[in-house]
Amino acid sequence: MNMPLNVVILAAGKGKRMHSDLPKVMHPVAGKPMLGHVIDTARSLGAVRICVVYGHGGETVRAAFPDTDLHWAKQEPQLGTGHAVLQALPHLDAKLPTLVLYGDVPLTQADTLRRLIDTAGKDAMALLTVEMGNPHGYGRIVRLHGQIVRIVEEKDADDAERAIREVNTGILVAPTQALQRWLPQLGNRNAQGEYYLTDAIAMAVTDGLEVKAAHPSHGWEVEGVNSKAQLATLERLHQGNIARRLLENGVMLADPARIDVRGELLCGNDVSIDVNCVFEGKVSLGAGVSVGPNCVLKDVSVADGTRIHAFSHLEQASVGPRSSIGPYARLRPGAELGEDVHIGNFVEVKNSIIAAHSKANHLAYVGDATIGQRVNIGAGTITCNYDGANKFRTIIEDDAFIGSDTQLVAPVTVGRGATIGAGTTLTKDAPAGQLTVSRAKQLSIPNWQRPVKQKNP
Repeated sequence: MNMPLNVVILAAGKGKRMHSDLPKVMHPVAGKPMLGHVIDTARSLGAVRICVVYGHGGETVRAAFPDTDLHWAKQEPQLGTGHAVLQALPHLDAKLPTLVLYGDVPLTQADTLRRLIDTAGKDAMALLTVEMGNPHGYGRIVRLHGQIVRIVEEKDADDAERAIREVNTGILVAPTQALQRWLPQLGNRNAQGEYYLTDAIAMAVTDGLEVKAAHPSHGWEVEGVNSKAQLATLERLHQGNIARRLLENGVMLADPARIDVRGELLCGNDVSIDVNCVFEGKVSLGAGVSVGPNCVLKDVSVADGTRIHAFSHLEQASVGPRSSIGPYARLRPGAELGEDVHIGNFVEVKNSIIAAHSKANHLAYVGDATIGQRVNIGAGTITCNYDGANKFRTIIEDDAFIGSDTQLVAPVTVGRGATIGAGTTLTKDAPAGQLTVSRAKQLSIPNWQRPVKQKNP
């Protein structure tokens, strides 16, 4: 069960080692800013108040998250983690405990945080700590008779303290009223000249407040990002976790190391995904769907039994059951395909409805069209839907046959069962059940001589 609480997310850092004008917390993991992952986790905990402490690139960060449930506290200048949480205190409910998270630590799991919150209860402080074989760079957890008494940052630690393997992740829960007492008293007599949130642990001990510890289920949950190299490492960790979950749910992955999910991927039974596929936004794959190599699917619904062949790109489209897409096909926003529709190589479909059993197998553009059942669209066919200022719609009724190299100049309607001869430029409606041809007269000119290249004088 979720406990009512405040969440403070520290997101003010510049991230100098990122070598980027983009604020550090806005760099993406799985297609979403790191800060977005942390905000989503806070919401999943049922937080009553979520306060983001921002600073560097602040307006960019705020503009990316216009949600009305967020509170914002500006930290300027950035004087350390304790100073950052101090800026958030006016936005918090003093009667509830406060959980402190970090905008550049995006993969902490909600279950781990619930365990930390449960460990603290309503009156104690709890720290999320981990044991590290090489704790270089981390603050050490100092215990006396097994009880946590303080945290010492590495730059301020002596040799004995540096030998400690239990380290501070920075994530903690504490009573808000206690934070209101402690944070204004923090000092900055340390190697960094900053006001450390970790100094509040010693204050808690002095006040007789119990300081407890909980541990993450996985070490990667507390991995932070300070460089592009660390960002890339975290991305692959996250994608590996996603791949394992897909495999556990029965999805066949040709290579779990070569898939990227940048959103939500829902799969039915017996789905197979080949290498180097990218899934963005919300993608739904029905039972028995196969996705060939090097495909990109964004905000797409694909019904049961459909095959998506190699190098196809689908965006904001829906595909009916037992259809065939690609290779090298592109479905753009608004494409709605019915059952057993075939869209072949180098065919582009945009803002068009294509009914069951119709096909466009080669080199065609179908834009702003409504196409009936059992329609054949020949190679080289295009809908001329744009006059330079306005878009117009093409309607092709059931059982029509569109010959190769046809231009359909919208607005135009092809009647049921009509045939359009190859090479036709259709500017008027084609009657149902008839052959319509618009073609220049073929001429052969006798005694014509092909020009030859003249020799230089």
